Amino acid sequence: MATGISQERVAEAEAPDGPQPRSVRVVLLALMIAMLLAMLDNMIVNTAMPTIVGELGGLEHLSWVVTAYTLATAASTPIWGKLGDMYGRKGAFLTSIVIFLAGSALSGMSQDMTQLIGFRAIQGLGAGGLMVGVMAIIGDLIPPRERGKYQGMMAGVMALAMIGGPLVGGAITDHLGWRWTFYINIPLGAVALAMVTAVLHLPKKRSRGRIDYLGTLLLTVGITSIVLVTTWGGQQYAWDSAVIMVLIALGVAAIIGFLFVEKHAAEPIVPLHIFRNRNFSLMSSIGFLTGFVMFGAMLFLPLYQQSVQGASATNSGLLLLPMLLSMMAVSLIAGRVTTSSGKYKIFPIMGGALVVIGLFLLSTMDTTTTRLMSGVYMAVLGAGMGFLMQITMLVAQNSVEMKDMGVASSSTTLFRTLGSSFGVSIMGAIFTNRVGDEMKHRLGAAASSGAGNLASAQLDHASLLKLPAPVREAYQYAVSSGTHGTFLVGSVVAVALFVMALFVKEVPLRGAAPAPDKGPGDAPLAEPAL
Repeated sequence: MATGISQERVAEAEAPDGPQPRSVRVVLLALMIAMLLAMLDNMIVNTAMPTIVGELGGLEHLSWVVTAYTLATAASTPIWGKLGDMYGRKGAFLTSIVIFLAGSALSGMSQDMTQLIGFRAIQGLGAGGLMVGVMAIIGDLIPPRERGKYQGMMAGVMALAMIGGPLVGGAITDHLGWRWTFYINIPLGAVALAMVTAVLHLPKKRSRGRIDYLGTLLLTVGITSIVLVTTWGGQQYAWDSAVIMVLIALGVAAIIGFLFVEKHAAEPIVPLHIFRNRNFSLMSSIGFLTGFVMFGAMLFLPLYQQSVQGASATNSGLLLLPMLLSMMAVSLIAGRVTTSSGKYKIFPIMGGALVVIGLFLLSTMDTTTTRLMSGVYMAVLGAGMGFLMQITMLVAQNSVEMKDMGVASSSTTLFRTLGSSFGVSIMGAIFTNRVGDEMKHRLGAAASSGAGNLASAQLDHASLLKLPAPVREAYQYAVSSGTHGTFLVGSVVAVALFVMALFVKEVPLRGAAPAPDKGPGDAPLAEPAL
C-alpha cells in the first residue's frame, strides 16, 4: 500500500470536517504554484513582447510566440490526462513540470525569434500537463464533497494571475530584462517539483493497453486546425481564403476520423463513453461557453477602459479587478457551501443567469459610462463566472469513475480552452467590423485614407490625445459601439449556457454520505486510489 498522502486521503474522507494533514496542505500549495506558473506565463510574457521584439527582431512572427504556446497547450491537454490515467498521475505531473521548466530556460536563452517560438512550444507542452495534473490530482486526493473549497482556491490563483501578471511582467522587464520573464519560472517550478516529489505518494500504474497513437495524432491535428482557424481567421487571412478553408476541411476530417478511431481503440485517448453521462456532457458544453464569453470579455474590457474612459494601459491588470475579485470571492463561497451541503445544481443556474445579466449590462456602456458603473457591471459578470469556473470541473469529475479522472479533467479543460479561442475570434471579428463601420460613418472618406486604420488599432490614452479631436471622438464612439456588439452577442451565447444549466442533474457527491462501495447511475462510485 502506498504511504503518505494516499493514506491521509482515506482519513480525510472519513472525517471531512477535521483539520487537513500537513502533507495534504503541502501538496495543495505545490499544485497552486504549478497552476500559477501555467496561467501566469502568458500574462507576464505579453507585457514583455515589445521589448523582446526590439531586441530579437522578427516583428512579422510576433503572433507565433503566443500561438505556439497556445497550440502546444491545447493539443497536449488530452494526452497528459490519458497518460496520467494509464501510468500514474504523479509521474505524468512531474514530467510536465520538468518540460515546462526546460522550455522556460530555453526561451530565456533564445537568440532569435525562431528559437523563441520553438522553445515556447516546448513550454506550452509542459503547461498542458500542469493544468490537467493539478485538477486530476485534486480529484484523486480529495473526495468530491470536499473538493469544492479547494477548487475555489484554484479560482483565486487564476484571478491572481490575471491581476498580477501584467504588473509583474512590466516590473521584471523594466528592472531585470525580458529574459527573466522566463527565468522566474525556474525557482518557483523547482519548489513545486521538490514538494510534489517528497510528499505526494500515489500508486504507480502499469497499463497493459497500448497508447492510442492514431487517435492521438488525429486529435492533435483536429485541435491544431481549430486553434489556427480561430487565431488566423479574419486576422492574418480572410475567412474565405484558401488557407482557412483548408484548415477547416482538415480539422473536420481529423475530428471525424478521431471519433471513428476512438470507437474501436482498445485504450482510447478520450473514451467516448464518458460523454454518455448527461452531467459530464453538459459540463463540457457549459465549460466551452464559459470560456467563450469570459475570455472575449476580458479581451475588450481593458480596451474600452483605456480608449473610452482614459485609463492607463500600465495598470491593465487592475482594470479587471472588480470582475476578478468578485469571481474569486463567489467561487470560494460556492465551494464552501458545496462542501457543507453537498448541493451544487443551483450554482451553474445562478452563474448562467448572472453572466447573461452582466454581459447585457456591459453591452449598455457608452462614452458616458463612469468607471464606477462599469466596475459594478464587471462585478456582476465576475460573480456569474465564480459560480461556474470550478463547479463545472467538480461536477464533471464526479460524473466519471476514478480510472477516468485524468481524461475527464483534460476534456473539461480542453473544451474551456477551445471555447476561449472561439470567443476571442468571433467576438474580435464583431468588434473589428463594428469599429470599422462606425469610423466610416463618422469620418466618411477620411476613414479610408488613414483614419480607417484605427479600426484595428488598440490605442492607449496618451496616443489618443495626440489625434485630432474629431478623429479621437470618432474612435471612442467606434470602440464603444464595438464593445456593445461583442457583449450583446456574448449575452445571447450565455442564454444557451443558462438553459443547459437547468438540465444538470443533482447527483450526490462522492464522500457526501456513507455509501456502498459501488453503485450505478450518473455518479459511479469508486474506491480511493491506494
